Amino acid sequence: MQAGAGALFVGTSPFYFSRRRQLVALAARHALPATYAQRAFVATGGLMSYGASDPDAYRRAGIYVGRILKGERPGEMPVELPTKYELVINLATARTLSSRFHQGCARSPTR
Repeated sequence: MQAGAGALFVGTSPFYFSRRRQLVALAARHALPATYAQRAFVATGGLMSYGASDPDAYRRAGIYVGRILKGERPGEMPVELPTKYELVINLATARTLSSRFHQGCARSPTR
C-alpha cells in the first residue's frame, strides 16, 4: 500500500481463499479497488470477480464421473478447460468506493 498501488488482483489459491475475509477487509480499509478470481470474495464484500463458473465446473466434473462409471479409462479422457466464465460485481462495495461503472454492468449477474 505504501508503494502507491492503484488496484489489487487476487488470483486463485487455497491460501488466498482461506484468508478472503482479511484480504477483502484490507482492500476496503485502503479504499483499493480489487478484483478476485473467485465469486466467494464478492459474497464476502469484495468489489468484483472474474473467473470460471463453479457450477459449470461441477457439472462438467459430474459428466466426467459418469463417463468413468460407464467404463471409459480416465487416462484416455481429454483434459478440459473452463468454457463458461462469470463477471460478478458487488454494487454496494462499488458505491462505497465511489467507482463508476457503465450502466450495462449495473445489472444483477446471472448464472
